[in-house]
Amino acid sequence: MTAPENTVIQLCAQGMQAETEGRDVRARELFLQGWEAAEDDYDACIAAHYLARHQPTPQETLRWNQECLTRADRVGDARVRGFYASLHANMARAHRDLGQIEQAREHFESAAEHIEDVPAGPHNQWLRYRIAAGLRATARPAPQQHDDPVGLLLTTLCARTDLEALSLLLPPYMGSLGTPEDEERITTALRMLHAERRLPDEEQTALGPAIEVRSAA
Repeated sequence: MTAPENTVIQLCAQGMQAETEGRDVRARELFLQGWEAAEDDYDACIAAHYLARHQPTPQETLRWNQECLTRADRVGDARVRGFYASLHANMARAHRDLGQIEQAREHFESAAEHIEDVPAGPHNQWLRYRIAAGLRATARPAPQQHDDPVGLLLTTLCARTDLEALSLLLPPYMGSLGTPEDEERITTALRMLHAERRLPDEEQTALGPAIEVRSAA
């Protein structure tokens, strides 16, 4: 673990505080100071991560995210293992902002492969949602709304503000990375809703095709 007196960590922590206070110019200055103070690839990886968030163009954002990933690869030990899901997700977003969909897809897939290295908790869950959304958006071919009965059902539940049903179905759907285990979690939630028989008739009927699509996959 990095010592708390590490200058780069301290500067980046100050930069994060400036971000929360809306002082983005000062935040970038502090992150740049962190980059200049870096003594090894681990320090540089951390500073580059934060600098990437304060670049004026998508090209520069991509460049700093690539720098961050390159430095993590050079470290190559347990200190950075939990970083990779986030690093690849950031690379994917940068490529997507540049319209480079294939490259974005590759990095979203790499991010999904590393999600289990991220400690359980809110950060893991939010990162999983980001990766899952990216995989859906860059799917080959791009999904059509009418091809996804679960998505249509969720749209209806949102329109009715059915928080109880949404609390059951939305988390596994939003966090699905396409693995058999993730798909089974969605199917289980659908079956539980079906067994309750508490939805309006049209939505209750829509559960059948939604379950069938998942079960046939």
